[in-house]
Amino acid sequence: MALRLSLRELEVFVAVIEHGTVTAAAEQVALTQSAASQALAALEAALAATLFDRVGRRLVLNEHGRLLLPRARAMLDAAQDMQRLFDTQAAMHVRLAASTTIANYLLPEQIARFQLQQTQARVELLVANTTDVMDAVAGCKVDMGFIEGPCHHPDILVEPWQDDTLVVFAAAGHPLAQGALSLSQLAQAQWVLRESGSGTRDEVERLLLPHLGGFAQVIEMGHSEAIKRAVAAGLGVSCLSLHVVRELLVSGQVVALRAPLPALSRTLYRIHHKDKSQTRGMLAFNRM
Repeated sequence: MALRLSLRELEVFVAVIEHGTVTAAAEQVALTQSAASQALAALEAALAATLFDRVGRRLVLNEHGRLLLPRARAMLDAAQDMQRLFDTQAAMHVRLAASTTIANYLLPEQIARFQLQQTQARVELLVANTTDVMDAVAGCKVDMGFIEGPCHHPDILVEPWQDDTLVVFAAAGHPLAQGALSLSQLAQAQWVLRESGSGTRDEVERLLLPHLGGFAQVIEMGHSEAIKRAVAAGLGVSCLSLHVVRELLVSGQVVALRAPLPALSRTLYRIHHKDKSQTRGMLAFNRM
């Protein structure tokens, strides 16, 4: 079957979404406004579907456009990679998204190794919570994502990346840190936890709630660094990755609480869009 749409039309479509107007999109892709408008109209005609709702002078992405967007981005990425296929000197460009714990404590070393080996490579890193990382991958805004909890999005491929140990801890001077404690005491404590939607929060609840039944008091904070500092200052107890609290455990500012809990561990995952081909940059980064 003959192709009825072109990469140029898809490029204009994505540029309109990213830059807001046909005028700005035309400038981005080096076309006149008239040519960009014609390319967008040709794409809609080829697909026999409108991709935007026209609201005054504004173009608002509709259901058809949202369906096309991740596939258009994946196709444009594949075309760019195809252009570089036989140019071994072409600089790699890898776009990553990672939840905060992974971005702050696990990925920096891998990014450094990659950049030292691929000195011309460009790496972009979006730091967000797990839900937002999945949205970025589903929309093909990034090449790969790294998340702290399971993902069930139908357009995303998921693979285990690393195992991670979690630790329940409190300030060294906290009353609950002075000896063994019961699960009931732990449940009644004041907890300092990540916000809903965070992979760490989801995993903490999955691992602890079957044993504690619930948390009597919860203070939410949007960053693991803030949580560990607040707990070290005596605000309450928390559960975070060992990577996050290792420094404070070694210095003695916080201690792991002694409670009848099993070993707490989780799997960290690497994700990418099912329609996205593995680029040279992705393959090279994953070998680090």
